[in-house]
Amino acid sequence: MTIPDWNDTSVKRGTKIRIALWLLREIGEGSVFTKAQLRAAFPGVEQADRRMRDLRDHEWVIDTNKEDSALDPSELRFVKAGEEVWKPGKATPKGTVTISAKERAAIMARDEYMCTVCGITGGEAYPDAQHQTAQLSISRRAGEAGKPRLVTECKRCRAGASAGRMPSPDALLEAIGRLAGPDRAALTSWIRAGRRPATAAEKAWAQYLRLPVEDREAVARQL
Repeated sequence: MTIPDWNDTSVKRGTKIRIALWLLREIGEGSVFTKAQLRAAFPGVEQADRRMRDLRDHEWVIDTNKEDSALDPSELRFVKAGEEVWKPGKATPKGTVTISAKERAAIMARDEYMCTVCGITGGEAYPDAQHQTAQLSISRRAGEAGKPRLVTECKRCRAGASAGRMPSPDALLEAIGRLAGPDRAALTSWIRAGRRPATAAEKAWAQYLRLPVEDREAVARQL
């Protein structure tokens, strides 16, 4: 992959594109950087932080201390590059979802404040990465007859961070074939519905995680 010079003033590029190139050339995937470093690299640029966050709509993974507890509040980790936004036609995110706060709240409530792909609850730590907590957002997915549908997804599923562990269709069908009757019937119903319904316990867990810390402690004492 050829990476242009992020500071080449002879080429007109937007701030989002320049930040993407800066991350690749100056920081590197897997490395930690600070908000101060970002601002120093782009002096006088308003909303540089926001332009960096916009890269997430292009499958770039940039963690804060909300996703990676090993980071300080002023630090970020450039986990993985996504689309090559400096190339023609790549700067506009595909399937961009623009909705009101009221619509966003309604969709998340409908989905029980859980990722419709992996089932994790907002604010919950990933089982395979306890230092990372799930952040939920709204994504556009294909629904029945290919019609788009807005659903709740965690940032990791939206970015496809687990794509490297994705099973093949044959392996999946083989695993399904080993399921007992009730489990296979349940899975079939989830596939038809396009989502896995949350159990009563999972719904209660999601509500618990949304409570302030002092209220969680009060509930825990009652139990």
